Amino acid sequence: MLAQYVFSSADAPFRIVRHGHRWRALQGDRELGRFDTPEEAVSGLRAACPSERLPRRLSDWRFLPPAPLGHLPPPTAAAMARLAAA
Repeated sequence: MLAQYVFSSADAPFRIVRHGHRWRALQGDRELGRFDTPEEAVSGLRAACPSERLPRRLSDWRFLPPAPLGHLPPPTAAAMARLAAA
C-alpha cells in the first residue's frame, strides 16, 4: 500500500496518494489531478469539489503510512525452492 491521506465523504472517499515524487488527488477511483505536495492536492480537491466539505488542513485528513505487502506472510522454503527451479 502506498502512503496516502484519506477523507471519507457521503458520496465517495477522497484520497491523496503518493505516486513517485508527486501526489495524486482522487475522488473514489477518479483522478482529479497530480500535485507536487499533499497540501497542494488538498487545495486542488477543494477547488474541484466545492460542494464537498473537505478539510482545509492536511492534519485533519487520516494518514495511512506505506505498508508494502505487509499483509502477506514471508515465503516458505518450499515456495523459494520452486522459484529457484523455475
